[in-house]
Amino acid sequence: MANIKSAKKRILVSAKKAERNQAIKSGVKTAVKKVRVAVEQGNKEEAAKALLAATSAIDKAESKGIIKKNTASRKVSRLAQAVNKMA
Repeated sequence: MANIKSAKKRILVSAKKAERNQAIKSGVKTAVKKVRVAVEQGNKEEAAKALLAATSAIDKAESKGIIKKNTASRKVSRLAQAVNKMA
């Protein structure tokens, strides 16, 4: 355990940031899952709506540095491809 005041603060700050990052990652996973479920059910309208929400969540996570740029692009691309194949 840290004895120095600044080290104690860093522990608190990093724990708070880790919690926030985990919540955002979880939100991205949920959004992606909603798109996948809509695609599997064959609901084109619902899939398109979920894709928009998922893209937004992924872009926000990427802008905050929680997921990398290429990872975000890959996720969005694969989801869009899945929705577009439904036609």
